[in-house]
Amino acid sequence: MVTRLRSHGRAMTARLKDVAELAQVSIRTVSNVVNDYPHVSDHVRRRVTEAIQQLDYRPNLAARALRSGRSGLLALVAPFPPGLAEHVISQAASRKMRVVIVPQFLALPIDAALLCADVLPAGTLDAYLASGTPLVLLGEAPDRRCDHVAFAPAGAAVAHLLSIGRQRIAAVGAHPGESLHRAGWSVSAEYVRTTAGRRPVEGYQAARALLEHRPDAIFCDDDRLALGVIRAVTDAGLRVPDDVAVVGVGDSDEGRYARPSLTTVAADPADIARQALDLTEARLARPSAEPARVVVPHVVLPRESTRGSAR
Repeated sequence: MVTRLRSHGRAMTARLKDVAELAQVSIRTVSNVVNDYPHVSDHVRRRVTEAIQQLDYRPNLAARALRSGRSGLLALVAPFPPGLAEHVISQAASRKMRVVIVPQFLALPIDAALLCADVLPAGTLDAYLASGTPLVLLGEAPDRRCDHVAFAPAGAAVAHLLSIGRQRIAAVGAHPGESLHRAGWSVSAEYVRTTAGRRPVEGYQAARALLEHRPDAIFCDDDRLALGVIRAVTDAGLRVPDDVAVVGVGDSDEGRYARPSLTTVAADPADIARQALDLTEARLARPSAEPARVVVPHVVLPRESTRGSAR
C-alpha cells in the first residue's frame, strides 16, 4: 500500500526524516542511499528505496547545493544538434547528473552548461561566462576561454564535393566563410551567405542570391537550410545535382526523405555527448585547468543531392 503524507486533506512534501522513519533507519542512512554511497547493505538500500517511492520523496536540490557546492544539474542550452539531447540526458543520468534544457541564459543553480557555439543567441555566452558557470562549447566556433567539443563538418563536405568534380563551392549558414576557411577552402564574398537562423526559408533566400554567381555546389551547415536551397535551385529551373550539388549537416529525417534525398555530414551524437560530459566532469574536478579541446570525427552520407537518383 502506498503511504502519503497529508495535512488538512492536502499532500505534503516528504522530508528525509519521513523516509527514515518509514524505512526504520537513520537519517544518515537515507542520505547515504540518496547520494548512492557504496557502504550500504542491499537489504537496507532496498528498504530505503521502497520508502522513497512510497512517499514520493524528492531531494532538495537547493539544500544539497548549499551543503556540497554542487546541484547535480547540467544545463543544455538550445539550439543544439539533432539527436543530442537524448544522449546527454541518458549519459548524464549514469554520471549522477540531471539535465535541464534552457533556451538562453537563466540564473539557475547549475554546475555547468553545454552550449552550441555556432548558433548562440547574442550575449548568451558572455552571460554564462560572467556568472562563473563552467562551460563546454559544442561546434565549430572556438573560444579559448572554454572547453570545446569541436565538430567541423565543412572539411568533410568540401572533400566530398571536390571528389565529384565540383569547383565553384558556395556556402550558407551561421559562419559559412569561416567554416570553409577552416576547411582549407577559400571563396570570394559572392559565394558566401550568412543566415540568422536555420530555417528552410533562409536557405531558400540565400540560394536565390547565390545562384546569380553560378556555383556548382552549395554547402549548408544544417539540413534545414539545405532543403530550402534545393527548392531554390529547382525553382530557378536548374537540376540537383546535375547543375548544383547540395550538402547539408545533421542527417535529419527530413533530409533522408526529401526528393532528391539530401547528402549530409554527420557526427555521432552519442560521441558528442560523451566527450562533452567527460570535459564537464574534468572541469568540475579541476576548475583552474587550462581549457581543453577534443575533435569528434564526421562521416559523409552520400545521397541523391550529390550523386544523382539511384538507378
